[in-house]
Amino acid sequence: MSSKLDRRSFLRLSAQFAAAGSLAAALPSALTAQQPAASPAPAPAAPKAPPKPPALPPEKVQAAVVQSHRSLAKVTELVNETPLLANACWDWGGGDFETPMQAAAHTGQREIAEFLLSKNARIDLFTAAMLGHLDFIKASFALNPQVHLIPGPHGFTMLHCAKQGGEKAKPVYDWMLAQGVPEVFQRPLAYVWPEGTAPTATPPNAAKT
Repeated sequence: MSSKLDRRSFLRLSAQFAAAGSLAAALPSALTAQQPAASPAPAPAAPKAPPKPPALPPEKVQAAVVQSHRSLAKVTELVNETPLLANACWDWGGGDFETPMQAAAHTGQREIAEFLLSKNARIDLFTAAMLGHLDFIKASFALNPQVHLIPGPHGFTMLHCAKQGGEKAKPVYDWMLAQGVPEVFQRPLAYVWPEGTAPTATPPNAAKT
């Protein structure tokens, strides 16, 4: 038998080796494909909310808001007894929500607002305007140039609250006017009346019966 391969035999052997190499390369992928996919790791359990006591009595919530219109002594007593009342919120009807801070803001009760801030009350546009925090107001306008149109409790505007703040809030008042904010102190709230409950306006010249 000749030790030399003719050209035809060489090509045939080369083709067989190439086919064998391709099969060997494909075997690991085929074996991997036949193995069942690994199950995904279970998602971490969501943290459970800490237990809470019952909701605060509505009369306490309302009292905190009512007294923030007028009485530092009573607000101090209420909030010292129940600290989270500093961020209470009361609905006067139809979604006319008000917090103690907002009550103090639209009535110019600086001492009450400062006390509430010391008890971790959340400051907002109306309180910042009444307290004269011009940088806060400027930053708010930078975020939303129409921010002055947002109605506060009972429809009172930021400009109204700045006016209630007196001399310490005058820089806020003057700056807002310089930005073209109209001298509007109260806007109607967008109430949604249940069917059949909306009041009907009586024409001024309507005959009385």
